[in-house]
Amino acid sequence: MKKMIVTGLGAGDINQMPLGVYRLLKGPLPVFLRTREHPAVRDLEREGLRFSSFDGIYEKHPNFDDVYHEIAATLFEHAEKHGEIVYAVPGHPFVGEKTVQLLLEKSGERGVELVFYGGGSFLDSLFQTLRIDPLEGFQLLDATNLKREDIQVTQHVVIAQVYDFYIASEVKLTLMEILPDDYDVYLVSEAGGSGERLQKLKLYELDRNFQTGNLTSVYVPPVKDEKILYKQFDYLRRVVRTLRGPGGCPWDRKQTHESLIPHLREETEELIEAIREKDEVHMVEELGDVLLQVMHHSQIGEEQGYFTVDDVIEQLVKKLIFRHPHVFSGREAKSVEDVKKIWQEMKEKEKDL
Repeated sequence: MKKMIVTGLGAGDINQMPLGVYRLLKGPLPVFLRTREHPAVRDLEREGLRFSSFDGIYEKHPNFDDVYHEIAATLFEHAEKHGEIVYAVPGHPFVGEKTVQLLLEKSGERGVELVFYGGGSFLDSLFQTLRIDPLEGFQLLDATNLKREDIQVTQHVVIAQVYDFYIASEVKLTLMEILPDDYDVYLVSEAGGSGERLQKLKLYELDRNFQTGNLTSVYVPPVKDEKILYKQFDYLRRVVRTLRGPGGCPWDRKQTHESLIPHLREETEELIEAIREKDEVHMVEELGDVLLQVMHHSQIGEEQGYFTVDDVIEQLVKKLIFRHPHVFSGREAKSVEDVKKIWQEMKEKEKDL
């Protein structure tokens, strides 16, 4: 069986590299690097290391997925040709390495045995550089696939793989959806190495006048100012729970599903009026008032042990996915009339489930 030894170059220069990894890279097997842009590689080159890198593949494709798939396919070809090869990645093979995941997925069918060597993850050095304790709550996110809904701003957030200006700009725009423009963030490069850089800057400055690289991350400290959390759904839930709880508002605490009916009707009518008047500012306020009614009823349901707002959301999501097979299940709908027919058909099927 063919063999591929996958190892990590660590997070810093050659002085941080384990002796076993060093000997492996300096040994007789063909060595392939995902990228030569790493401080340890510069040191190894001075010592005469021979290797092939995949940096050229990054120039060929518009997105990282295509890059990683080509790298994985090429590695299998080399393993089949040479019998045994070494593949080295920045940091640790199991931290932020999409190519490694692709190799794991395909190794069985390609008949290539994967053997893994360590390589220090950048995380230990990062925690030391930033002087943070991950047990307080920690997230490690991928800058190349960053989604607003994944970010928990009450935790320590590290966004890794900020390779270039474009990715830094995308990270900035995503964070600015949930944080103030002048929120303090940190750029960390080559944590723990001789080239370590730690830069504090305002969020709006994140993509201005700085150098990024394969070992650059963005650190977002936990939010302490509760006003910043006002956009968070969980914070709204906490506020409504407080209003209904011990020491809360006497009016809110006495409400029932039945007593809230007139308020739901009134808030809905006011929203309709704002829509008809095309008053967006008023719409924001009235949509909030309607949402408050939903939260009130959900909190009452939770207190009585019947349902929670999570159940409400789950039921809605299930309904939307079930009634839109033309979006989620590959069924075809070419017109609004087709959609209406499908909606009614799926609505009838729901009754039999």
